[in-house]
Amino acid sequence: MDIQIVQKTYEKPIMELISAAHSTHLENFKLGEIQTSQLLSIKTGGCPENCAYCPQSAHYQTGVKKEPLMSVEEVVEKAKSAKSNGATRFCMGAAWREVRDGAEFDQVLEMVKAVNNEGLQSCCTLGMLNEEQAQRLKDAGLYAYNHNIDTSEKHYEKVISTRTYEDRLRTIENVRSAGLTVCTGGILGMGEDDSDRVLFLHRLASFSPQPESVTINTLVKIPGTPLAAEDSIDALTVIRVIACARILIPKSTIRLSAGRLSLSKTEQLMAYYVGANSIFLGEKLLTSPNPEVSTDQSLFDELSLKPMDVNASV
Repeated sequence: MDIQIVQKTYEKPIMELISAAHSTHLENFKLGEIQTSQLLSIKTGGCPENCAYCPQSAHYQTGVKKEPLMSVEEVVEKAKSAKSNGATRFCMGAAWREVRDGAEFDQVLEMVKAVNNEGLQSCCTLGMLNEEQAQRLKDAGLYAYNHNIDTSEKHYEKVISTRTYEDRLRTIENVRSAGLTVCTGGILGMGEDDSDRVLFLHRLASFSPQPESVTINTLVKIPGTPLAAEDSIDALTVIRVIACARILIPKSTIRLSAGRLSLSKTEQLMAYYVGANSIFLGEKLLTSPNPEVSTDQSLFDELSLKPMDVNASV
């Protein structure tokens, strides 16, 4: 995609942008339908990466307790609970730099099969992986793999130095080559500027094919991480990015992910109006706080939102 198209879209007057994004959303999705997922940390803490936003990094003192890989039985119980709360997709995240062949990866493959048996779409985010490992996940029945690009390539080195931007792109290529659906996106509010957000959107829109799911997170500032004192991003900027993503990546599910606690009900409504159509249920996203299920259920009722069909291919 021509970056000038992205630039012009991003610079549209906000009312014009909101209108265009809403129209694009209605052309591709039903108004008020929200896909619901739940994200579980299956292996917590001790990650060797130095991502400046992450409380699970071994480089920072954040109070996150290191925990070993969960058992398949524990994951099944969590998946059943997620389904009872209305989730249609169950995502499993491990604080690994990369997937390593062996007993633990074999155990994750069994988790994928077990989650599928519960009638949920399975998703994993396990760090970097090669094409063969991606294929093994596909063979086990995995539906989607999440691997975020985080921010623009220009800003990336200010956030992470233990993994390159190219490493991230290579993993996404491996995921796509294996026939898995791609879930990727990034985090807003990490000190980036408008030019970084344009480059971030351009990279997402330029994947071919475009990702089936795009995650838009806002920074959750965790004490002990380098970004803990970062200024909060304006909610209108978050709305602008979501609106641009909807226009530029029209058929992708846009996931309003971490940071929803910082958005008011009205701001969330605007996010859904311009194109966000997926959220994560549950009081935690890996280790970061998230609205309680009862709070989201009340919000759904108040805003006349309804869950998207579990069989929808998103």
